[in-house]
Amino acid sequence: MRRAKKLQVKRTMRTKRVRAKIFGTKEKPRMCIFRSNKDIFVQLIDDENGFTLVSASLKEAKAGEGKEMTAGLAKAFSLGKIVGTRAKEAKIESAILDRGKFAYHGRVKALADGAREAGLTI
Repeated sequence: MRRAKKLQVKRTMRTKRVRAKIFGTKEKPRMCIFRSNKDIFVQLIDDENGFTLVSASLKEAKAGEGKEMTAGLAKAFSLGKIVGTRAKEAKIESAILDRGKFAYHGRVKALADGAREAGLTI
C-alpha cells in the first residue's frame, strides 16, 4: 500500500473511532468541527432526528481578539464565541465535542475555548 493510501486509511479509521463514541441529542447536541487549510466549519447536530440546530463558519468570524494568538487561532476563538452565542439563542446549554480526525490542539482547541467562554458547556 502506498504511503498516501495508508494515511487516508488511518484518517478514516480515526474518524470512525471518534465518531462511534459520540451521539448528540436535542438537549446535548454533537458539536462537529471540520477544518480545512483556509476555513473551519462548525455544526451543532441532533443525531436523533438528523437535524443541524446551529451552524457557523470561519467566514463569519472576525480576527482581532487575543493579541498573543496568531491570526488563525484568533479567528477560531471568535468563531467559537459565535457558535456559543447562537447555541444560547437556540436554548442549548451544553454540547459534545466531535473533533473528527483532528487533534484537540491549535485551532480546534481555540474554537472549543471560545465556545466555553460564550457560555456553552463542552
